[in-house]
Amino acid sequence: MRTYSAKASEIEKKWLLIDAEGAVLGRLASFIAMRLRGKHKTTFTPHMDCGDNIIIINAEKVRLTGNKLEDKTFYWHTGHPGGIKERKAGATLKGPHPERVLSKAVQRMLPQGPLGRQQLSNMRIYAGAEHPHAAQTPVTVEFKSLNRKNTRIG
Repeated sequence: MRTYSAKASEIEKKWLLIDAEGAVLGRLASFIAMRLRGKHKTTFTPHMDCGDNIIIINAEKVRLTGNKLEDKTFYWHTGHPGGIKERKAGATLKGPHPERVLSKAVQRMLPQGPLGRQQLSNMRIYAGAEHPHAAQTPVTVEFKSLNRKNTRIG
């Protein structure tokens, strides 16, 4: 028995469409990260980009459980002394770029390096319900019906 290692010419990428409306952020992010890496395939090769292309719509309607809208804080530093900045998750979702909450959650679940950046470029996130990728004929994935905990009611 020999270990299988996929070649670039053998990798088949599919286009998937996921509706994030009402979906729990962490569960959705881990599902997307697994699909971007290609770990759901039997031909998974750790050093190759063998994941699928993913389109996420309605990213502004993603849900957080508990008090995370008020408690979850995103930090960054400007590079200047005393330049630490912070923003709450609720403020980010209500701001001009609500898709960044989901984007950062997925980014932090992927490997840090050139391969992780390449895999992240296979994800397209849109705040609204419209997307310009109809020509790729994406397959709709019913993420919310996979598990009852994937949606948040209320």
